[in-house]
Amino acid sequence: MKRLTRQLWEKNRFGLIAFVLALAVSLFFILRLGIFWIYWSDPAHRLQPIEGWMTPGYVAYSHHVPKEAVIEALGLTPDGHFHKTLDDIAEESGRSVEELKILLNAVIAEKQKAGE
Repeated sequence: MKRLTRQLWEKNRFGLIAFVLALAVSLFFILRLGIFWIYWSDPAHRLQPIEGWMTPGYVAYSHHVPKEAVIEALGLTPDGHFHKTLDDIAEESGRSVEELKILLNAVIAEKQKAGE
């Protein structure tokens, strides 16, 4: 094994480095997918009451509504602020977290009634 590794290093250093980097990136995404799958498989993480620590993406995923509907309801642009918490969004917009919760609950109810 050492001999093969040494030969690869000496004759095709670039290929070996590229292979190791590709393997590392692949492992990273496989682990990330596994963690994501395990987290969202737990029913406790679905349909949670909206809290200030949640991001718009978390709310959308937890309540099975389109992210765009949550973004639009909060008055955010699709290119920014999507990873901020509701606490941060409330502070920046001059509204309370309770106002945002009421707004989001109305949007969620509307989208679920419409079957989206």
